[in-house]
Amino acid sequence: MAEIKKVYNIGVEATMEVIGGKWKPIILCHLRNQTLRTGELKRAIPNITQKMLTQQLRELEDADIVERHVYNQVPPKVEYCLSAYGETLSVILNKLCVWGEKHIDLLNENGQKIELINRDAVPVIETK
Repeated sequence: MAEIKKVYNIGVEATMEVIGGKWKPIILCHLRNQTLRTGELKRAIPNITQKMLTQQLRELEDADIVERHVYNQVPPKVEYCLSAYGETLSVILNKLCVWGEKHIDLLNENGQKIELINRDAVPVIETK
């Protein structure tokens, strides 16, 4: 049986296949700054279900974007952080966060009432 060749029409398709969806970019933004346990991620993203969080973390781990560290102790301790490969997404994630903040500011200036609980703590990274 011949292997089917995967074809992308534009590079962003491959990017979105790995980090696309509602929750993955949010998870990755939280992991840019620190290593977090599952419960800490769940508290940082209150609208995600535990099942969805676990599924998204597994997919990101399978894509080598996130590393999972299991500590042999009672109770079990599991931590997640960006892999070295995942760190290469930091500039993209930073720009997405900054753009979203500016968009919220614009909407508020236009009379919409939108609350942003946390602004991105990572300084803007300039690239050429």
